[in-house]
Amino acid sequence: MDVQGPASIGESLLNQLALSPDAYVQNVDFARQIALVVVLDARTYRGASFLDDRVLAPGMKGAWLPFGRVMEASLHVGSKRPRHFIFHTGHVGSTLLTRLLEDVADLLSLREPLPLRALAQMHDALGQADSLLSRSEFDNALGIFMRLWSRGYSSTQAVIVKATSTAGRIAVPVLDADASSRAIYMNLRAEPYLATLLAGQNSPIDLRGHGPERMRRLQSRSAEAMPPLSGLSLGQLAAMSWLCETCTQREAVERFPDRVMALDFEGFLAGLGSAMGRVLAHFALPSDDRIVSAIEHSASLMRYSKAPEYDYSPAIRSEVLREARREHREEIRKGMAWLEDRARSDALLARIVNGAGL
Repeated sequence: MDVQGPASIGESLLNQLALSPDAYVQNVDFARQIALVVVLDARTYRGASFLDDRVLAPGMKGAWLPFGRVMEASLHVGSKRPRHFIFHTGHVGSTLLTRLLEDVADLLSLREPLPLRALAQMHDALGQADSLLSRSEFDNALGIFMRLWSRGYSSTQAVIVKATSTAGRIAVPVLDADASSRAIYMNLRAEPYLATLLAGQNSPIDLRGHGPERMRRLQSRSAEAMPPLSGLSLGQLAAMSWLCETCTQREAVERFPDRVMALDFEGFLAGLGSAMGRVLAHFALPSDDRIVSAIEHSASLMRYSKAPEYDYSPAIRSEVLREARREHREEIRKGMAWLEDRARSDALLARIVNGAGL
């Protein structure tokens, strides 16, 4: 990527920030108090499955700019679009949902923006001696991105921000920041979640990488000491991940029962038309029989949503899960037993494991 200094394109990017999503804050470094602003366009947004560093391409224009200047520019954002969120527990169809929404509505989808992850990390430390940000500084930083994420093109009906799975832990402060924002929170029941994760080639890396942070969150919710992370098998680690993220989902749904809609991915696929009708209504987007029919016959259902060049469909997914249940039967059993152990020792976690209220 061609990252040029502020003297070359920095001022132009700052001027564009208030006017158009073509100037996009792709990353933020709170330690250095700088932000990376890059030039994107509507086609790039539509094609990008991730707005992390995978969106950076050779020749892309951008510059690291003082965060204070970005904040000043954000205060002048004019025409704002409705801004909603999709949170999820990981590998539960959230990217597919954004693709299906794009098929029937003129949306600007921001899939997995890095600044939301950075904000989650900053929020984790608030009130502690090692926190880089005070509460007011965090609120100001969140406000900057909430304003920037409300920008759209002339035809944009709404902006949909799809978080990474672990960024769901910041759902409550995000929704607290703007009472007009709504969210879908996607999940799976425990057993299909374990089968899904154990089927993934990169799942061991993902589960271990996020394991410490998830275990800390889960321990904070439990009256009983959690078993050491180092002693968990892969199936137990997947079960711990499901339990942590499902606790986070419950917290958001209970805090905002009218603004956060829980959505089970298997139920979503089984009743796609009615489920998408509810999603569209939740986000105040147009919905009628023609739109629902278009969704049910969408080509997006036959492609891998994170990499549309590959075939993938509900039928292929079912076969992948059948194979995972055969190949990883013992690890799935260990994971489900681990969840049962947690349910026996903690009443709050028992409600999650037994599915009460979700």
